[in-house]
Amino acid sequence: MVGVVVTEEEGLEKALKRFKSKCDKEGIKRDIKRQRAFEKPSEKRRRKARKAQAKMRKRVAKRRKYY
Repeated sequence: MVGVVVTEEEGLEKALKRFKSKCDKEGIKRDIKRQRAFEKPSEKRRRKARKAQAKMRKRVAKRRKYY
């Protein structure tokens, strides 16, 4: 669970901005969007495969950067 401690010197707007950024990093919005509607098992497999391919492409690009 994401939480933000607000100090007296800090404004509410800045604390809200920190909270939103923490939620983005945790992926809370993405999970809520995904759970809003039922996802068929075939769609879930396709999504996971696309994610794995993107991850592999990123690794390859990173390796090429160092050579």
